[in-house]
Amino acid sequence: MPTRINNSERLPGLDLLRTIAIIWVMLFHSFLLGGLGPDWSWLSRFGWMGVDLFFVLSGFLIGIQVLTPLARGKKLSFSDFYLRRAFRILPAYWAVLLLYLLWPSFREEAGMESGWKFLTFITNVSIDYRANAAFSHAWSLCVEEHFYLFFPLLAVIFFRRPSMLKFVLFVTMVIVAGVILRAVIWQHGMDSDPSFIRNWFVEDIYYPTWNRLDGLLCGVMLAAWKVMRPQSWERARRYANYSLIAGIAVMSLAFWIFQNRVGLIANSIGWPILAFGLGLIVFAGAGRDSVIGRYKVPFTGWFAAISYSLYLMHKATYHLVQQQWGDLLLDRGFLAFIVYGCAAIMAGAILHYIVERPCLKLRGKITLRRRDELVSNPT
Repeated sequence: MPTRINNSERLPGLDLLRTIAIIWVMLFHSFLLGGLGPDWSWLSRFGWMGVDLFFVLSGFLIGIQVLTPLARGKKLSFSDFYLRRAFRILPAYWAVLLLYLLWPSFREEAGMESGWKFLTFITNVSIDYRANAAFSHAWSLCVEEHFYLFFPLLAVIFFRRPSMLKFVLFVTMVIVAGVILRAVIWQHGMDSDPSFIRNWFVEDIYYPTWNRLDGLLCGVMLAAWKVMRPQSWERARRYANYSLIAGIAVMSLAFWIFQNRVGLIANSIGWPILAFGLGLIVFAGAGRDSVIGRYKVPFTGWFAAISYSLYLMHKATYHLVQQQWGDLLLDRGFLAFIVYGCAAIMAGAILHYIVERPCLKLRGKITLRRRDELVSNPT
């Protein structure tokens, strides 16, 4: 869906960032096709960071949905929240999973984990990456689902005795614990398998939820700031462009740190630094008073709307196109990616309009009916 903070406020800056995130991820996954060639490889090298941008955006937007009623002294409706998330995530996910399970030629890799792991969203913590890499990009959806499951519960607990200081301390402790945990896992992995034959970097550090909380927590902290300290948030909005510049500077530092993506520094302090840089940029886009938030860039609203379906479909679509026209596109670099990219965009749009959008409309009708029933029967 297009990026909104509430039902009335559409934010072009966040639409732009969501568009950048999905295109960046698609560029990164061009490695499945042999890459973009030496002249364009710089476009794809850090494309995996697009997922981290999605995490910050998700933490911010879901954080606002959950924290806003609590800050107003209202009860959080868990049924409404989980209903909205289910209709948002599951239909398109189930449709693509069905294609992966029933159509082996659809898979970008030969091996695939059992379907029950995808249905229960545990693939990111139980995967043999060397043997079963098909649909492995579902790992990030597992992280998101775990976040959706536990964050509302934690938010309700915190708001029994709300304290911004306690909240910030808790988030800081979790981030520091993540730094220590990843460092320990990295050292153990290097001691046992320094050549990464087992792909322990992916399985033990990159995919598991407990190692990937930095971006989500950064987004939640932004949401808590906006909801719990609205006057402070509005005053800070005057410096949104400075936040954008600072975010780009911190991202430059993250690029330097992640030159060795599997190194100790990257996998300890690198993640919170990356999340902080992306958080500064998301803050800049979370209003209309910055360069990236003031103007609507053509097509970014549409790309934001289909980004979820596009994420689900793009790797398999690359594979299908390669099967049919791979020889003709071989060594065509960026031109080849345009062909693959356009095919993926078309596949994502089809999934969005056939599955995702009708289910979102149905969600809207069910939500409206539930609200009408609540008004009619307040007890």
